[in-house]
Order: sequence, then structure tokens, then C-alpha cells
Amino acid sequence: MGLLSSSVSINRYYVEGKIKGPVLDTVKKGLEKHSFRENDVDPSNKTTGWTSFNNHFNPDFDGSSFVIDELFIFSLRIDKKSVSPKIIRKYFCIESDKRIRESGRGYLTANEKKAVKEQVTDSLFLRVPAVPNIYDVVWNYEKAMLWFFSNNRSANEDLEILFSASFHQPLIKIFPYTVADILLGLSDKERDLLSLLSPSKFTG
Repeated sequence: MGLLSSSVSINRYYVEGKIKGPVLDTVKKGLEKHSFRENDVDPSNKTTGWTSFNNHFNPDFDGSSFVIDELFIFSLRIDKKSVSPKIIRKYFCIESDKRIRESGRGYLTANEKKAVKEQVTDSLFLRVPAVPNIYDVVWNYEKAMLWFFSNNRSANEDLEILFSASFHQPLIKIFPYTVADILLGLSDKERDLLSLLSPSKFTG
């Protein structure tokens, strides 16, 4: 889901804390350190990293290419591989039969079956191209607000983990409770009262 799409889904976050040192340099280093790296030799089914807003497949954070006015704009790239369980089962059976013939025992132990399945799965994932998913990020550092253009739960979890690792600032998702707790400047007494509230259902 992209910032310039005709329809978008957005999650809003509060960015807790401040960056120590030069903000622009620190953000650039965080983006570069955790930028997306192509990896065709890893059987992992998912790879994540930051990439450029203008060029998703060639991350480049030179200069201030990720800065527009007072905003940092970049993208989160998540590449996923998927292999049907039926295909894994097919090649597992083929390889198991081969091992049984070679062993002369007529069977495989539980550990041998596990090893065969892992080998087959890794081999298939190495051969399958990953599907890239791009999610845009807009970060207003001065206002400590961040917009993430996806409602996908897994993508939001990956964003929160990678953002914290890159910039050492946790993200707090904005919804009615956190708006009141964080953004309205409540006193301790008001915050205690807020914690006692429970959701209400409205029917038309």
C-alpha cells in the first residue's frame, strides 16, 4: 500500500523519545544500517528492511533524499516466499523413498524424517522467488508522529521492531486511549480515571 495510491490504509503512531545527536545524520545511519538487502542464498521465508520511497528496488539514502520539508519519507520492504504444503509433501515423499532405498532398512527414524523435511523445505524456498511488498512511511520528527500506510498486522509488527532497532525509539500506536493518555497532557489523577474506563457499545 503506497502513499500515492488512489486508496490507502493508514496507521498512526506516536514516536516516543528524542534522538541524541544530529537528527538527520542519525536517521540516515539507521536507514542505511537496516536497509533492504537482496538475499538469494537464504532459505528464510521473509526478509525485511528500509528502502527508498522513490526507488523501492535500489535503496539510496544519500544526502537528504529521504527528506521533504519537515518530513522523513521512506518505505518498508518486506519480501515473502511461499511454498504450498502440498508441494513440500510431494518432494518430502520422493526424498524419503530415496533415502529408504539407500539405507536398506525399509524405514526412516523420526529424526531422519525431520531432517529430510527441513532439507526439502530449505531447498524449495531457495528456488522460489520472493514476492516484494512495499509500505510507505511518513515521519514528522518534530511532532513525534509517524504514518504507516498499511493495516496489515504482520507488517505493522515488522515496522515496530525494525524502527526500534534502527532509531532506538519505540512506536506507540495511536487509538482513542493512547490519544488521551499521551497527547492530551493529563494529570496523574486524570490518567488514573482514564485507566478505569471501559469501552461502550453504541447502537443505532
